[in-house]
Amino acid sequence: MRKQSKKFLEEYLNNASPTGFEKSGQQIWLDYITPYVDEHITDAYGSVAGIINPGKDYKVVIEAHADEIAWFVNYITPEGYLYVTRLGGSDHQIAPSMRVNLHGDKGVVKGVFGWPAIHVRDRAKEEQPSLKNLFIDIGATSKEDVEKQGVHVGTVATFDADVMELGKDFLTGRAFDNRAGGFMIAEVARLIHENKNEIPFTLYVVNAVQEEIGLRGAEMISRRIKPDVAIITDVTHDTTTPMYNKITQGETKCGGGPSITYGPAVQNNVRDMIIKVAEKKKISFQRAAAGRSTGTDTDSFAYSAEGVPSALISLPLRYMHTTVETIHKDDLDAVIKLIYEVVIQLKSGHDFSYFKK
Repeated sequence: MRKQSKKFLEEYLNNASPTGFEKSGQQIWLDYITPYVDEHITDAYGSVAGIINPGKDYKVVIEAHADEIAWFVNYITPEGYLYVTRLGGSDHQIAPSMRVNLHGDKGVVKGVFGWPAIHVRDRAKEEQPSLKNLFIDIGATSKEDVEKQGVHVGTVATFDADVMELGKDFLTGRAFDNRAGGFMIAEVARLIHENKNEIPFTLYVVNAVQEEIGLRGAEMISRRIKPDVAIITDVTHDTTTPMYNKITQGETKCGGGPSITYGPAVQNNVRDMIIKVAEKKKISFQRAAAGRSTGTDTDSFAYSAEGVPSALISLPLRYMHTTVETIHKDDLDAVIKLIYEVVIQLKSGHDFSYFKK
C-alpha cells in the first residue's frame, strides 16, 4: 500500500463517525477523494458522492457506507453514571471494561464501561451484560458534574480502539465495517484518475450514511442519483473463525479474496459480469448466498424507484461489530482491483435487462 493511502486509511478508521454523526469522517473522505473527481454532491443527512465525468446520460454508482455502531447516553444517575441505548448494532456483551469516547458539546470526554469485579459477583446468579446494567463512568461525582463537561442525554459514545497491524498480513480495529469500503471506492477513483482511464459514462463514487440503522442513506441518495447500475461494497463474516456454523452461514475466509453474493436483490447479469471480470483478470473470489436480503445498501439501491440493477462485492472480515474487526491486506487490494476492473470495462448504455439473451 502506498504511503499516502495508508495514512488516509489510518486517519479515516481512527476517526469516529457514528450513525447520524458522520460529518467529520465524511470530510476526511471528501478531502482525500477531491483531487480524483470532477465535482461532488452531498445531501441533507450527509451522504457524499464524488462524480467523475459528469453530465452523461448513463450513470454508474460504486458505493460504501460511512457510519459505525455506537451508543447514545439515555439516562444519567444523580451520582453521575451514564446508562446507554444502542445506536446501530452495538454489542452489549463486549462492552464491560471497554474505553469509550463521548462526543460532547465541549469536545471528547473519556469514559469507561464499568463492571463489578469477578469475586464480588454471585456466581450462582451470574448477571450478563445488558442495557439494564451497562453504565459508563467518566469520573464525575454528580449529574451536574456530567453536564458541566458537555455530556447529556443524546450524547454519542464510541469505543476507543485505533487501528493496528496484526501479524504481517492483517489489520485490526473498530469501524472496518464499513470504512474499509469507503477507503476502497476512494482508491478506485484514484486509480481511474492516475491511470487516465476515459470512462464513457458518469461515475458516482458514493459514501452513504446511516446504513447501520436500516440502509437509510443509500435509500435517499439512490433516489436522487437514479443510477443505471450500482456496485456496492461492504464487509462480510469470515466464517472460518471459531463459533460459526459453515453449514448454515456458508464458508468465507479472510485471505480468500472478494466475496460475490447471490440473492434476490443481486441482479444476475451484473453479478455474472463481475465474475467474468474476476476470472479474466485472475482475481481470486469467493461466493456467498443471501436467501432473503443482503442486509447491505445493495437492497436499497436494488429496490429504488423502478429498480436498479445492483450487485454486492464484499470484503471478508473477522469479529464484526467489535473493537477488533480484522481484515486481510490482500483482500483489501483485491476488492479495489476487482471494482476498478469492472468499472473501466463498462460501456455506456450497457444493457442489464433481466430477459437479455
